[in-house]
Amino acid sequence: MATPTDTLPAVSTALIQNDAVVLGILAATLGFVFWGSSRPDGFWKRFYGIVPALLLCYLIPAILNTAGVVDGSLSKIYPMARDYLLPSSLVLLCIAIDAKGLMRLGPKALVMFLSGTAGVMLGAIVSFQALAVIHPETVAGDTWRGMSTLAGSWIGGGANQAAMKEVFQVDSTLFGQFVAVDVLVANLWMAGLLLLAGKAAKFDRWVGADTSAIEALKDRMAAFQAQHDRIPTLADLMIILGLAFGVTGLSHFLAGPLVEWIASLPAEWNLKDYSLTSGFFWLVVLATTFGVLLSFTRARTMEGAGASRIGTAMLYFLVASIGMHMDLKALLDKPWLFALGIIWILTHGLVLLIVAKIIRAPAFSLRSAHRPTSVPPPRRPSSPRRSIRRWRQSVCCWPCSVTHSEPTVRTSSG
Repeated sequence: MATPTDTLPAVSTALIQNDAVVLGILAATLGFVFWGSSRPDGFWKRFYGIVPALLLCYLIPAILNTAGVVDGSLSKIYPMARDYLLPSSLVLLCIAIDAKGLMRLGPKALVMFLSGTAGVMLGAIVSFQALAVIHPETVAGDTWRGMSTLAGSWIGGGANQAAMKEVFQVDSTLFGQFVAVDVLVANLWMAGLLLLAGKAAKFDRWVGADTSAIEALKDRMAAFQAQHDRIPTLADLMIILGLAFGVTGLSHFLAGPLVEWIASLPAEWNLKDYSLTSGFFWLVVLATTFGVLLSFTRARTMEGAGASRIGTAMLYFLVASIGMHMDLKALLDKPWLFALGIIWILTHGLVLLIVAKIIRAPAFSLRSAHRPTSVPPPRRPSSPRRSIRRWRQSVCCWPCSVTHSEPTVRTSSG
């Protein structure tokens, strides 16, 4: 029989407990971060040249949570962002994909796309096994769950990183540790890509690459942007929000019966081990699928009115709400995770380099095959690289869920 204390709700000791106030603080925080990161010169220009804006979007809410100003564990803001803003952002990010244009890049682009995904998967295995030998404590317990979020980030970006957090039920502190790994390793990777960008012509000559298809796609996308880019009207904004939340609602509507049907299938099929009985998993899959399908329709013209920018804004609210669950005191408990991340990204890069040499893929393919989530969204017209990244977002969850399914990783860790 339950005692009176068993039924009492959790009591928060946070200074601010009103979610309306907390939401205002998160919005003001994001506004301040992006105001500073957009400064063309001065202190903030130098500051954000060192500290990624995304890190602060996690870090400032985490500081508020750790200091007791807010209590992320009792706030209802994160569930709202997870269930409504995340799938809506996926819809808007996928709408802008130029799938037909990407297909015109030919088989090399597809091979590099798949190699990038395979490189992330292989890097996860190599780094996990390497740390199991070098420092077993680092990969003990639920570390594999945190790795699933990093794989989600590197394969499909921030939206899929958040999706993996929910699918694999990653503890907020562990998630925060891998966000820190993502930020550090992503910036090292971007430094390498920037170095490669300056030597792209030399790299293309070394591999014997033909860049004509890429240049044609750049021209095609520039023409599309010039034709549809405009100052959004109220009608544009309402259509964009209607598409985003309408598809999200439809995805919620279909996910429930789909999960019930899958759960009724024979237990020996072990579908639960692959997250196929998770309602949130199907919510993400359905939202991204519908988003990609809409990219083949006139809905894609909404990108000219800023559909992906609105989707990115939704995603940053999700990021801030996740940060509000982090305990900064525990972030440095596993410093060897940074070594895991470096081994992981080096393996990924080596796979891309070998494949690019074999199939004579241009340097652009290496830059397109991976874009870390910790780099702020570019402030320029759509490019082939952004379309490839969005296409990766639409297929991220399947390889992540299969590669990092619970039975497989637990067996590996002994």
